[in-house]
Amino acid sequence: MGRLAQAAQLSLEDTQAALDRLEAVLAGRGVRLQRFRDTVALVTAPEAAPAVRRFFELEPPPKLSRPLLETLAVVALLQPVTRAEVDRVRGVSSERALAVLVARGLVEVVGWAEGPGRPALYGVTRQFLETFGLESAEAVANRLDPEGMLRRRLRELRTTA
Repeated sequence: MGRLAQAAQLSLEDTQAALDRLEAVLAGRGVRLQRFRDTVALVTAPEAAPAVRRFFELEPPPKLSRPLLETLAVVALLQPVTRAEVDRVRGVSSERALAVLVARGLVEVVGWAEGPGRPALYGVTRQFLETFGLESAEAVANRLDPEGMLRRRLRELRTTA
């Protein structure tokens, strides 16, 4: 967002306010303002996706299996998260599921944890947000778990051996 503010010769606060106004103007028009980490993008709104797919003759995205959805949900709610933490929450190995999600561009390595072996930390991608019609990474947790109860339980599972 800093680069956008600098290019527009605005303060960060004024840039944020302008983006908020643009977001309000775009509401219900088939286009959505998506914020992800330090970037902003205009993307197709989920309700307009079928029409865009037909127009461009695009195939729908492949369906996700239950293990992939479980893994994706854990990553989305607990990000950044290690594979071992995902395994602990799910109770089974998530190595293959994470590899598939990374290959499909829905999950990415976002850093490295401190400690022995410096394991990879996983988080969701911008493509994940676009695929599921979410405005931001924060919207994931707010939609799936508005009161935070599931996140608290997952964090408990994450830290118990």
